[in-house]
Formats: sequence, C-alpha cells, structure tokens
Amino acid sequence: MSASSESEVIAQQLSAISDRVMAVEARLAEIDRVIGRLEAASLTTARALQEISKHWSAVYEALRREEDQDLGQQLHSEASKSRSPKR
Repeated sequence: MSASSESEVIAQQLSAISDRVMAVEARLAEIDRVIGRLEAASLTTARALQEISKHWSAVYEALRREEDQDLGQQLHSEASKSRSPKR
C-alpha cells in the first residue's frame, strides 16, 4: 500500500467522521431548541398550577368561613335554648 493511498483512505475516513460529527452537532442544536421549549412550557405549567392553587385556597377558605358561621349560629341557638326558662 503506497503512502498516497494510505493518505487517501485516512482522508476518506476523516471525511466520514466529519459528516457524522456535523450530524451530531445538528441533533444537539435541535435538542437545545427542544429543551428551551420544554423550559418555557414548564414555567407556564408552574404558573398555572400556582394560580389553580390560589383558587382552591380561596374555595377552602370560603368553606371554612361557612362552617365557622354555621357553628356560630348553632352555638348561639343552643345557648338561647339553654337560657330560656324551663317549664
């Protein structure tokens, strides 16, 4: 095998490797774009979940107030009954 043919084989192999490296770089660039979109989507999701959490907290607070109000009325009614003269 002559030196020129060895050089030619090496050049072909380097060219093939170069093509593969360029393909990998293109894939990595696409992955970077996908990661960016995923990060944006995760932020949007986190904000939406936070908003939902605030709404549920408001619902639970309203239910607690309603229960407290009902309990207060119930206690007031029982106290009124116990103060009324017994016959």
